[in-house]
Amino acid sequence: LTTAHWFLLRDFPSLLYQEYRDKSTRQEIETRRLQDSQTDPEESSPSEETPPETEPASTPESKAAPQINLLRNSNSRFNLWQDLPEIRSSGILSILQPDEIKLQEAMFELVTSEASYCKSLNLLVSHFMENERLKKILHQSEAHILFSNVLDVKAVSERFLLDLERRVEENIVISDVCDIVYQHTVDHFSVYITYVSNQTYQERTYKQLLQDKPAFREVITQLELDPMCRGLSFSSFLILPFQRITRLKLLVQNILKKVEEKSERETTALEAHKELETVVKACNEGVRKMSRTEQMISIQKKLEFKIKSVPIISHSRWLLKQGELQQMNGPKTSRTLRTKKLFREIYLFLFNDLLVICRQIPGDKYQVFDSAPRGLLRVEELEDQGQSLANVFILRLLENADDREASYMLKASSQSEMKRWMISLAPNRRTKFVSFTSRLSDCPQIQCVHPYVAQQPDELSLELADVLNILDKTDDGWIFGERLHDQERGWFPSSIGEEILNPKIRAQNLKECFRVHKSDDSQRRKLGSRNRQ
Repeated sequence: LTTAHWFLLRDFPSLLYQEYRDKSTRQEIETRRLQDSQTDPEESSPSEETPPETEPASTPESKAAPQINLLRNSNSRFNLWQDLPEIRSSGILSILQPDEIKLQEAMFELVTSEASYCKSLNLLVSHFMENERLKKILHQSEAHILFSNVLDVKAVSERFLLDLERRVEENIVISDVCDIVYQHTVDHFSVYITYVSNQTYQERTYKQLLQDKPAFREVITQLELDPMCRGLSFSSFLILPFQRITRLKLLVQNILKKVEEKSERETTALEAHKELETVVKACNEGVRKMSRTEQMISIQKKLEFKIKSVPIISHSRWLLKQGELQQMNGPKTSRTLRTKKLFREIYLFLFNDLLVICRQIPGDKYQVFDSAPRGLLRVEELEDQGQSLANVFILRLLENADDREASYMLKASSQSEMKRWMISLAPNRRTKFVSFTSRLSDCPQIQCVHPYVAQQPDELSLELADVLNILDKTDDGWIFGERLHDQERGWFPSSIGEEILNPKIRAQNLKECFRVHKSDDSQRRKLGSRNRQ
């Protein structure tokens, strides 16, 4: 492939990254739907799991599958690796094994998606950041918070793409890209941590500017209406770096699933994945740290201690869940007492290492009357004994604020709320279904078909095409799940997903995840042992 050919790819990809990413993830969803519907072993084998767009369209089955050519439209001649004129004319497709063609497509997608990402970043800078009207409206400090170090991110992406292009130019068959990913992640991708860690301030500043500066709101609206933006919002451009670094990790995972086991390319892919995972975790931690610190300060101001005061603010502490529950009063024996209110309101603040039990008092304040380390909490579900005892559970404090054992009978507003509290209060409690770390070959799974943004600390934000093990579910529409690609856990509405019914596909999903995380094998065994205790 010529240098001119690849510079065309970099400079004129047909889709902005937001569009590219959406089409790619929707294709993943359609592919799993197709595989899930093929229950006959002859029709569907997990070892052949690959999106239809990456397979030669030679069989009736592949022709019937949903087709999305990610970079094809009237403005571009680029789509799949195997559809490039140079590849078609070379005769190489008749020589390569199907598995190698799938691997070529996976590596090619990493390159083309970086080209699309680069285009979107360029638009963020040239169309928004460098707009003269916007520059006059924004104070220098506001512009700095809004755009952060995006110029550094853009420079890193361009350098990365250039190295990827050079690799593709070396040979008609791509040798590898994960070694390039590894090197750039180690040497340059720390710029992503800086950008993403600023996200909390960026979002707040953007909302404040929209509210306080009509001129800013007017200019942004006009810029968004420009045909170059394809109907995409300014905020969708601001969040690009976080989306890209996460997606890049998944693209490397996709390559890792397709390389031959115990090969040099597998070793390189594992190394690249491990480094990317480190960057992604640092990005997530950067975002959380900013918001958690502010949240802890806010909570500290609301608490008044009836017992010995506990210092709430700590760098290693964060909020897991808060909310109101009903506490059951003591046993009622006399007729007079029976007429009294059976339950009274209490309010819980659950942190990662501490439970604080309060009663709400006037002035948006909370009076703390008990507390306990989270590790000394136990929960027990109460069998349904009629409407008054529905959604009731027992919370035991093995050692409370008075260094004594205490017990509370608590009632939640719904079954899902009861289960959410029980799992948050006692995370080592057995769930209904297995965990990823248990290494069982099958358990319920679900794929996300509608993105979801977490509303509570115990919920999980989900992207399109995320696959999760179902650990628990409620009758009123909530699922407690464990995302396979990073083992993050949390609750989400069942309506955003579709259950994967084919056991072969579920087994393949688990097998691939164990392979991706094989470098963490010893740690996973420790986790599995602990979860079974």
